[in-house]
Amino acid sequence: MKQTVLRLMHESGAFTAFRLANRHKALILTYHRFSEAEGEGRTSARELAEQLEYLAAHYRLVSLATLIDHLQANEPLPAGLAAITIDDGYRDAYEVAFPVLRRYDVPATLFAATRLVDGEEWLWTDKIEYAVLNTRAVRFEGQVNGQSFEFAFTDLASRRDAIEQLKCCLKTVREESKQEKLATIIELLDVELPARAPAAYAGITWQQAREMEAAGVELASHTLTHPILTQVSDTQLDRELRESKARLEAELRRPANLFCYPNGDLDARVMRAAKRAGYRAAVTVEEGLNEKGCDLLALRRVHTESDFTHFVQRTSGFEQMKNRLREALAKTAS
Repeated sequence: MKQTVLRLMHESGAFTAFRLANRHKALILTYHRFSEAEGEGRTSARELAEQLEYLAAHYRLVSLATLIDHLQANEPLPAGLAAITIDDGYRDAYEVAFPVLRRYDVPATLFAATRLVDGEEWLWTDKIEYAVLNTRAVRFEGQVNGQSFEFAFTDLASRRDAIEQLKCCLKTVREESKQEKLATIIELLDVELPARAPAAYAGITWQQAREMEAAGVELASHTLTHPILTQVSDTQLDRELRESKARLEAELRRPANLFCYPNGDLDARVMRAAKRAGYRAAVTVEEGLNEKGCDLLALRRVHTESDFTHFVQRTSGFEQMKNRLREALAKTAS
């Protein structure tokens, strides 16, 4: 029923009215993983092409740096500003997304964890996924951060559910404890992790980064190792922010002053550290559009959807209107 209503709204042009009403707000889109085939829980090459065609027809697609310039300027925002961002720095951004971006001549910003690009480390969330997908165990019982788990691995769906629950729980754990708990989980699952990220979890290389930069896809900081920054010490926080920035500048020989908070987790302490480290602007995962006068260290983004109707809905600003309405109703009810 809901899908039918959305489709009818799209076909009737209802989302067009919201897009036009929000035309003087800046849209920043978020992508993560890509695939050539469809139905893998990632943005396929065909879906990305369809979305870029829509965006090119209805928005002025600019680099994130240019969008930020407009937000800072002492003048009204141009109509229809939009920028593409990609999180994490996986190799499929180069192998799948980059050819499509280049075909449509669309700039983008790729936020990468620099040790993933170095090939020295792979993301802790991927280690959980790898361990659960490759364990021969049929059951898993344990406790993390006071939360008990009991999983039965009967099929791929049950393993995927376990992966998401374990990730969500570990995101709430202090970093020093998280690494210990992660090691314990992997040991209980009796899986030996490869020293380097397997192909499915590998990052782009610096050579690929330079090729992408030459074609308008700018690399930006997503920390060294992708920890939850609200869960790290002050010392690690500064190291993750400063050393990733320095690594980018050394490899790419230009200033690196854009940042993305891993998992979107931030607080006043993290924002102060980002400013102290020399970042000009930073993006969150908070849903929404951006207006003049917004906090450049807490820019909102819109999460992309594989389903095209949902994609049009979210980019139009309709989703944000629904969320505000829900919040208002909740306050009224309380």
